[in-house]
Amino acid sequence: MIIGYLKEKLSGGWHFMRILRLVFGVVFAVQAVMMKDYLVGMMAAFFLYQGVTNTGCCGESCAPTYDRNAAAKGKTEDIQFEEVK
Repeated sequence: MIIGYLKEKLSGGWHFMRILRLVFGVVFAVQAVMMKDYLVGMMAAFFLYQGVTNTGCCGESCAPTYDRNAAAKGKTEDIQFEEVK
């Protein structure tokens, strides 16, 4: 179950900003190793994490999806509540 979720998360949703973050992470990681600089290494880890997991508010990753057609046509679902006593 978790492996399927991770596989779907890593294989889907690739867009320009995600690839750019991944490239920045790799470039910073190479520079951190060559210069033996820990601050650049932390920046590399930050960008690599965002690129691999598609997190952060860069590009499309933090914008919520909204179906304008359903809202315009009035196709909203009624919420049914159940009273618990």
